[in-house]
Amino acid sequence: MALTRAAGKSGKHRRPSRRTTRSGVQAAGVATLATGGVVATLAGPALAADRDTGSAEDTGLHRAVVLTDTIEQRIGDQAEAQRSAAEEAAEQARAEAEAKRRAAEARRIADAREKEKERAAREAERKRLNTFVSPVAGSYVSTSYLASGSAWSSGSHTGVDFHAAAGTPVRSVGTGTVVEAGWDGSYGNSVVIKMNDGTYTQYGHLSSIAVSAGQQVTPAQQIGLAGNTGNSFGAHLHFEARTTAEYGSHIDPVAYLRSHGVSL
Repeated sequence: MALTRAAGKSGKHRRPSRRTTRSGVQAAGVATLATGGVVATLAGPALAADRDTGSAEDTGLHRAVVLTDTIEQRIGDQAEAQRSAAEEAAEQARAEAEAKRRAAEARRIADAREKEKERAAREAERKRLNTFVSPVAGSYVSTSYLASGSAWSSGSHTGVDFHAAAGTPVRSVGTGTVVEAGWDGSYGNSVVIKMNDGTYTQYGHLSSIAVSAGQQVTPAQQIGLAGNTGNSFGAHLHFEARTTAEYGSHIDPVAYLRSHGVSL
């Protein structure tokens, strides 16, 4: 008598386990992610996909690829941002260096110009201090140095006379300091100036005096007016050059003025 076994009880006809299928898919997903450099567990998505669509393998691998692409894109974006920041920093550094160079060049030029101005000012002052002029503009010597005659107490002329009508402006021949200004016997109204080079000049027979002792004077500055005071026989200017302020230390006034660049 043949025995009959209930359908579905035989092991040969039993359906494959879904657990086994899901486990295999999970293992494959993990292996794939490990190979692609992405550390992730796809068991959850695979199982869900398996339940929903029955295609766990396709769903897990697709998500792994998308995740890998997203990470690579982010890394690329970060690298590009870093390169851009580095280029901007380098450009800013170049701009700052150029600005500093231009500022330094501007300072150098300004300093050079200032030094040139100072040099020019010193040169102008040096020229001013060493400039000499004739005591009477446009005049000439009417009586020479050391001319002899009874008109002079020493027997000779200790200076020179410049032709000048009464009231003609008389000028300092150079830069100096007035040491005497007033009446001086036979010289009449007289001014004595210590010049910047240490010599002395005297201006006699003035009709009036425009400076006082201790006053600083410059070349061509008016110090008085020509006249006929003192031991004089007509309006003119008596001019002397001396080594000291005292009478008797006279030197040739024409040679003195010429040595200082005055053409007579």
